[in-house]
Amino acid sequence: MTAGCRTLRFVLGDQLSFDIASLHDADLQHDVVLMTEVVGECTYVRHHAKKIVYILSAMRHFAQALRDRGFRVDYRSLDHDGNSGSFRGELEAAVRRHRPERVVVTEPGEWRVLEDMRGWQAACGLPVEIRSDERFFASKALFARWASGRKQLRMEFFYREMRRSAGLLMQVDGEPEAGRWNFDAENRRRLSEAERPPGPARFEPDETTRAVMDTVGRRFGEHFGAIEPFWFAVTAADAEIALQQFLALSLPRFGDFQDAMKQGEPTLFHAVIGLYLNVGLLDPREVCRRAEAEYRAGRAPLNAVEGFIRQILGWREFIRGIYWLKMPEYAETNTFCAERPLPWFYWSGETEMNCLRQCIRQTRDEAYAHHIQRLMVTGNFALLAGLAPKAVCEWYLVVYADAYEWVELPNTHGMALFADGGLLASKPYAASGKYIDRMSDYCRHCRYDPRETTGETACPFNFLYWNFLAEHRSRLQANPRMALVYKSLDRMADEKREAARSQAARFLATLK
Repeated sequence: MTAGCRTLRFVLGDQLSFDIASLHDADLQHDVVLMTEVVGECTYVRHHAKKIVYILSAMRHFAQALRDRGFRVDYRSLDHDGNSGSFRGELEAAVRRHRPERVVVTEPGEWRVLEDMRGWQAACGLPVEIRSDERFFASKALFARWASGRKQLRMEFFYREMRRSAGLLMQVDGEPEAGRWNFDAENRRRLSEAERPPGPARFEPDETTRAVMDTVGRRFGEHFGAIEPFWFAVTAADAEIALQQFLALSLPRFGDFQDAMKQGEPTLFHAVIGLYLNVGLLDPREVCRRAEAEYRAGRAPLNAVEGFIRQILGWREFIRGIYWLKMPEYAETNTFCAERPLPWFYWSGETEMNCLRQCIRQTRDEAYAHHIQRLMVTGNFALLAGLAPKAVCEWYLVVYADAYEWVELPNTHGMALFADGGLLASKPYAASGKYIDRMSDYCRHCRYDPRETTGETACPFNFLYWNFLAEHRSRLQANPRMALVYKSLDRMADEKREAARSQAARFLATLK
């Protein structure tokens, strides 16, 4: 028991920031910060082993940073005697140890944790204050006000409001920089053979991280994914180095090639800082301001900086708003009634489709894939093959180090799978093998031909694409953004259309 504990401040594993709301008014002399590693959070889905290492190591480093600033920290590791394995159990035990007058915590990022948190006050028998998470540009209430009364919720319009509010890439007359809000059309170049992306900053594991790696290997070694090589930043200082390297070396080319894919190049010009933003090692406001400064200084072009800021200020904020506005019902929607189980190759990477093989094996090794690999390869296949949304969403939550349900579910469920019927995206992101061939070199190393729609060497994405359009015509043909593709389907010879559907049926029957 700690004498004189007034407030027990519970900091969760994705709240590793001195600016987190639960620490705002901390009394260093009389308050205790509780941090705990719990088995339940490692296993509610079988998270990638490298993801578990990252979060637990970052937590341990942050706990030490708190101590260095004078905070009294009660840290419970996975192997701590008597660790209950749950947030509630650990909180109840900490209340017995410290006998605080109250508990303060910042709201979590997942619905299931918030539901549990709402019962903590009754379980502990003392006040539990749940504070808003102020690390985002838009609060839940602000997003709800923006969404109220709108027939459609579209990121582009929300993004414009966020740009105005934040003052990012805006002119003094209130218009967007260069008179345009969005430079997405200029961010779709294919990477040439001559381009050599610098890649993200990589960090050697220290003694603390090595200890976590040993623990995770021992306790969760059967989980998906490789622990080594481990190169993520696990401190705010190293995350800052990663950001600096991205701004200096990759941001200038990021815009041109943010949608490109290349075999053997897992990160290209991407920042790989989503995992740092999502646990609190980097602040999104500061990251966006720093990117804007690169444009103002003439060190990065507008299409690169706007595209980068849009991912953080636009998509990241928008999908969080959708998540909290529509949960828990949102996760149950299934507009295409997709029910096919997840094929085993999503775990093994053993498939003759080279694009999928490359992206899945990369994910296994790195706990990372960039947004086009997620959306237009693994997500696109899941959409075309009619894979069950819950199974697909669980896979995405498991395999990526930056995945938390608030950010993963809307991106996967709404954007990749269109399972919400168009609440988040204006059309399904369905594409044939021609898109993958245009944006990557995967097809050059594949037994399938992206130019062929049917036949032994036809790319499965091709006949699955036309089968998907035919199968869901009644639902999609009225969508104005789908008009051109349905005109193409109608121009297709009856024999070719039926051959594509027949081959799709045979192919889907073989998925295990």
